[in-house]
Amino acid sequence: MQDQGILQRLSEWLPDWPPKFPPDPLYLVWGAIVVFLVFALIALFQARRINNRREKEVMFGTQAFDDKVAECGFSEEEKKVLDDVIRKSTFENKDAILNSSGLFEEAVSAYYDVENVFKLPDEDLAVVEALRHKMNFTASNPLSEIYSTRQFNVGDRVDLVPENGTLIKRSDIVWRTEKEWAISYDGSDGPASSFVNRSIRIRWTRPDDAIYSTSITVLRVDETNNLVLHHSFSLDKRQLRRWVREQVAFPVTAVFENGETLYGTLLDLSAGGIMIGLPKECYPGQHLRIQFELPSFGDEDVEIEILRNLGQKNKDFPNYYCLTASFRGTFGWTQERVLQYLFELSKSKKQAKK
Repeated sequence: MQDQGILQRLSEWLPDWPPKFPPDPLYLVWGAIVVFLVFALIALFQARRINNRREKEVMFGTQAFDDKVAECGFSEEEKKVLDDVIRKSTFENKDAILNSSGLFEEAVSAYYDVENVFKLPDEDLAVVEALRHKMNFTASNPLSEIYSTRQFNVGDRVDLVPENGTLIKRSDIVWRTEKEWAISYDGSDGPASSFVNRSIRIRWTRPDDAIYSTSITVLRVDETNNLVLHHSFSLDKRQLRRWVREQVAFPVTAVFENGETLYGTLLDLSAGGIMIGLPKECYPGQHLRIQFELPSFGDEDVEIEILRNLGQKNKDFPNYYCLTASFRGTFGWTQERVLQYLFELSKSKKQAKK
């Protein structure tokens, strides 16, 4: 009797079988639900398999990672924590974060989000900070790209800009941990406690490089009226540096927004911008992507914005229009590699003169 009751209730939901042609819409709905559930189960299975592989299996680039770790002289505890950080990131190549401050900070930020930085043992946090210093990824290194406030150093001077726009200069970073950091406040814009839960903008300037800024909510005030802040991995960057430039002649492929592709030459290279030669005039403000090979570093693919059209002025490439351009979009990785390439090139030139 119970089975008959179940069948009767199902018959109220489903039309008569066999279905007619075209089938009743209710059959299509049920079919779509079944297909969706099958694909959802497959996706969950794949995600679980990939996650299990990332956490347990040997990752790509493990040998290169082990070689670099041995060269740096990391302790067993440092290697263990670094391995945990990498496996919580989205990177497939295990040695990637050893090559770039940006990738290191991205992996660390993801690790702290997944594990909750406030619940991690202080010993593990101290290891991460030690790794940052050992790899020279702090703001003290002029060749290190800045992506996170965790790279700032105690004693660095920052500008504090409250919501009302009043500029309070000469605030100092008083203390910093992996969890949070604090800046001094001179009391010139009301009591320190009035800033709690308010959003302020912090600006830090690295001479001959850039102004880095971010909006942060004040968490609390410490016992000496310093403003305690959470860390930020989202820094705005405004370029200051007059970059070292190098004349080059690298083949370049330019891809315009409408899909048009042109082939030309990269004529002038710096970490702040470039000059390219193309067989077509471009106008200031025009956006395109360029692809070129940076010697010893590999292929680059980056978005640029045309600044000026200097005309056909290069005697070695008389048919090319010389176009100055700046990098746009996500170019930190390209900029860091260009900077390293120019540094190595300059070093080799100096050695050749000896």
